[in-house]
Amino acid sequence: MEIRRIKTPLEAGVIEELKVGEKVLLSGSIYTARDAAHKRFMDTLRDGGTLPFDMVNQVIYYCGPSPAPPGKVIGACGPTTSSRMDAYAPKLISLGLKGMIGKGKRSQTVKDAMKQYRAVYFGATGGAGALLSKSVLSSEIIAYEEMGPEAVMRLEVRDMPLFVINDANGNDLYDFGMSEYKR
Repeated sequence: MEIRRIKTPLEAGVIEELKVGEKVLLSGSIYTARDAAHKRFMDTLRDGGTLPFDMVNQVIYYCGPSPAPPGKVIGACGPTTSSRMDAYAPKLISLGLKGMIGKGKRSQTVKDAMKQYRAVYFGATGGAGALLSKSVLSSEIIAYEEMGPEAVMRLEVRDMPLFVINDANGNDLYDFGMSEYKR
């Protein structure tokens, strides 16, 4: 299978072309956010505030990077379990979020939101945080610095290796893999 190179912000044409199981190399700006940051996003929206970045066409990486060692821009930055963000993801997708990166299955509610609003979910290899950090060119905290590794960061990445787990048509690599295995 060919590896596709894509860039952020994710445009509609790219979203529509991505297919479940496809290997991609992602470049551009992405944002880290885990459980606590997602809760703050929802609290901010509930209170009529503004989110720390515009969600339209952006990608959130479910990751809490470790501190950068001397001479590096970031420490290990592997994915965290995505299902912990499932309660929050549909709202962010409805606000224009087009991509999420993490590990593990997503709920049907999230898959339905991705299909309705045309978004995708990418899988990053769990346990490969040191390898994934090699794709990060720069990092900066943009919100919630007091939350340490749960702060929201903007990462500039080049050729981050990912797989399309859920495409905008409702397809799920986990379901596909199971059906292929049973044959």
